[in-house]
Amino acid sequence: VWTIEAGLKSRYIDKVIVTSDDDEIQKISLEAGSKIIKRPHKLAKDNTNLNDVIKHAINIIEEQYDIVVVLQPTSPLRKAEDIDNALEIMDRVKAPAVISVCKANKPLNWHFSVQVNGTLKPILQNKIISNSQENESTYIPNGALYISKTEYFKSTNTFYNDLTIAYIMTQEKSVDIDSQFDFAIAESLIV
Repeated sequence: VWTIEAGLKSRYIDKVIVTSDDDEIQKISLEAGSKIIKRPHKLAKDNTNLNDVIKHAINIIEEQYDIVVVLQPTSPLRKAEDIDNALEIMDRVKAPAVISVCKANKPLNWHFSVQVNGTLKPILQNKIISNSQENESTYIPNGALYISKTEYFKSTNTFYNDLTIAYIMTQEKSVDIDSQFDFAIAESLIV
């Protein structure tokens, strides 16, 4: 419902559509003011690719829209102003796609994989810099906004490309709920 409300409050979004195979989610979505698409079970599995779900929705919506905006419900702290600001940036710079990101907590060269024997292997094969201030800032997608010109998405089947623009959000708005711990954090931040 938080995600639906943010979409409905946007100055630029014409229609909010929820795609789900779950009857309860569909009922709640309708009550919150969105339209619904009954998602086929084959597109409602834990390992379903989001791009396939988006393509399905684009293909069955009767109206044609210039832009597709994906608002994942697991990122409920984004506001209508974030949606509008990202769309305005996209229009201003004439970008085909915008993705919301937040600053990564740790520099990339501090990341390791743990080998079978328990040893650490650096993800990047360069010197580990001890002070985070000496590292270039990196950003990660936060799941809150995926925006693309519809035809561009249909032709590339992705939001990620060399022309994608970043919409930078704060850590506080970037909680992506993947666990009970994430849910507790989001719940404590929702106002």
